[in-house]
Amino acid sequence: MTAYVIADIEVTDPAAYEGYKSAVGATIAAFGGRYLSRAGHTEVLEGGWQPRRLVILEFPSLAQAQAWYRSPGYAPLLALRKSASKSQLVLTEGL
Repeated sequence: MTAYVIADIEVTDPAAYEGYKSAVGATIAAFGGRYLSRAGHTEVLEGGWQPRRLVILEFPSLAQAQAWYRSPGYAPLLALRKSASKSQLVLTEGL
């Protein structure tokens, strides 16, 4: 069953974050993932949520999304992202 990682990211160190952006795509692809949305225009239709940089990733399964997030290849990039931004991420199963 397809799974999605939804991230709301507030970049606090743009220079460092560029390093994350340039390297993370390969780690996502290695687990069968792909970008569905990457910080494009976001319009709030209801509620008070004001996402800063909204990213949506699609993976073939929940297990593959979890494996990507916990992988040794992503670990240094995760640390870089956490040092260069404030983030909220969720993982959800699709239909």
